[in-house]
Amino acid sequence: MNFGGVIENVMTREEFPLEKAREILKDETIAVIGYGVQGPGQSLNLRDNGFNVIVGQRPGKTYDKAVSDGWVPGKTLFGIEEAAEKATIVMCLLSDAAVMSVWPTLQKHLTPGKALYFSHGFAITWNDRTGCVPAKDIDVIMVAPKGSGTSLRTMFLEGRGLNSSYAVYQDATGRAMDRTLALGIGIGSGYMFETTFQREATSDLTGERGSLMGAIQGLLLAQYEVLRENGHSPSEAFNETVEELTQSLMPLFAKNGMDWMYANCSTTAQRGALDWYPRFHDAIKPICQWLYMSVKLGNEAQISIDSNSKPDYREGLEKELKALRESEMWQTAVTVRKLRPENN
Repeated sequence: MNFGGVIENVMTREEFPLEKAREILKDETIAVIGYGVQGPGQSLNLRDNGFNVIVGQRPGKTYDKAVSDGWVPGKTLFGIEEAAEKATIVMCLLSDAAVMSVWPTLQKHLTPGKALYFSHGFAITWNDRTGCVPAKDIDVIMVAPKGSGTSLRTMFLEGRGLNSSYAVYQDATGRAMDRTLALGIGIGSGYMFETTFQREATSDLTGERGSLMGAIQGLLLAQYEVLRENGHSPSEAFNETVEELTQSLMPLFAKNGMDWMYANCSTTAQRGALDWYPRFHDAIKPICQWLYMSVKLGNEAQISIDSNSKPDYREGLEKELKALRESEMWQTAVTVRKLRPENN
């Protein structure tokens, strides 16, 4: 498929229908290991699509959530080790830190001919740091939804699909690509585009730290602060910085493109946006280049590994999130959300 003059390998649901996916995986037992961020959405979509799927999860809140979602202890819900032993396809959907701690347990049950599936390339790309080095006699594959597990599930229930990337790292059986594409369709992907474990991990970490979360929070906060420092009220600063962006403009340029957005705003907004986007680009691109290099060199992976391995990691994280949550900008957001028409 042609993307702006660049040809990419893309698979759609029309080209690879659900019936074909079911046929390919009809003799497989799929174990979803982990029921946190991606686990619920992927496992429930597979179950609803008619695949033979079980869940492996340690006791605790997420185990209880799995039970409440209809997974039956001893029948479709097991401990991690038992699920991995029963499976022919082990879908490792644990957090990056948890993958490292559980790897010795999983590794014992990754016997010849099985498939090891990830939705993130982190553990394999930086396996010199994570220790996740798979044996040569198993398939190692990936489908990475481009969004949260919650979005994957919500869009599935709406009859839509969330786009995903896919990759084969290791094909021991000759069936790795078929298994990959079948699982991608099974979990509810829209279209799927081909990548590699290394490219997925690098782009994912760059995106999270950049335009998806890190950069957007930094940009929003900077503009909000400048408006507040110059006498604008919290409500005005928040509406001009966040509310109009998320509630009005984003849906429009997501649907029609930024060129359409520029063509359909006031002449004053057009001129200002056209004049100022190159200045933001020139200021931000060096930071993006610095960020990408830090990711590519493994620095960001190591920071994550070191941070997530600290015994007081959760306490430190909660302090940082509490400070963010209690900041004036996001406390203003609480009030603004209550005032939206759908809440009145």
